Amino acid sequence: MEYRQLGNSGLRVSVLTLGTMTFGGRGGFAATGAIDAVGARRQIDMALDAGVNLIDTADIYSQGLSEELIGQAIAGRRDQVLLATKARMRMGDGPNDAGLSRHHLIRACEASLRRLGTDYIDLYQVHEWDGQTPLEETLETLDTLVRSGKVRYIGCSNYAGWQLLKALGLSARYNYQRFVSQQIYYSLQARDAEYELIPASLDQGLGVLVWSPLAGGLLSGKYRRGQDAPEGTRRFAGWDEPPVRNEEQLYDTVEVLVAIGAERRVSAAQVALAWLLRKPAVTSVIVGARTDDQLADNLRAAELRLSDDELARLDEVSGTSLLYPYWHQAKTAADRLSAADLSLLGRHIRR
Repeated sequence: MEYRQLGNSGLRVSVLTLGTMTFGGRGGFAATGAIDAVGARRQIDMALDAGVNLIDTADIYSQGLSEELIGQAIAGRRDQVLLATKARMRMGDGPNDAGLSRHHLIRACEASLRRLGTDYIDLYQVHEWDGQTPLEETLETLDTLVRSGKVRYIGCSNYAGWQLLKALGLSARYNYQRFVSQQIYYSLQARDAEYELIPASLDQGLGVLVWSPLAGGLLSGKYRRGQDAPEGTRRFAGWDEPPVRNEEQLYDTVEVLVAIGAERRVSAAQVALAWLLRKPAVTSVIVGARTDDQLADNLRAAELRLSDDELARLDEVSGTSLLYPYWHQAKTAADRLSAADLSLLGRHIRR
């Protein structure tokens, strides 16, 4: 297992992270999986044995049950793992039971600590943007949680580029603790993050944790052109995230994944994960699974190194067109671009 520095922090995390949205199966999360306490312990053991040192969850996953199952599974070996969790989503019916206010964040953090059975959270992430709470209030609260010892590092998730840069600017202005990472959706199915979020991470020194790297299973090789969603999958159970905006490109991409997998004698899923691990700014890819066999297969992606030719084939079939102002920059600014710029524009300029 390879370990990478998380942004500009001193923390080293495994290139694969264990995702736990499948733990619990309470409420709407039953569509993603329903792993019980025994299964959770088994999957955590599998991940640790493979060298994974980071476990990611969120308070909203099965309304706290995912955190509880993790806490039970790591009891007595807390020092062997890094724990990442998130807060922002609705956890009750009250007017202050959601969002990123000081009131909700402190309560959410303390509740997560109880469920996880720990004194501290290694990486505490705001799960989503809150446009109705002053950003200064959110950042000051996160700073307080770090200085109190309840949290070691902070990150954000699902922010737009301008929201991310505003937060980093305010942290610098007021000397608050700074986000060390962002957790984002990024995959061969949708490379939107390459427009703003990946360049911003490179420019600002943030780590990138990738959620749903297989696009909710769409890149696993089980979904093929002209076929219904297979039984036992998330899509069959009605889970509709992420959205599919270009079905033909998706299936073209799957065909290349399957072909490369056959050539290398590995699964299409491993190829999709290995592609992400070669992309700029990506620190760790979050892998979760409904079954132990799926998890074992995903974990083997850490050992797969794709060739430059294989990367180029995948880049070509899944590539995005340049939005404005990027097409203009590629045409007229190619002589003065940074590494952050080239993470998006480089392929287009070479072409």
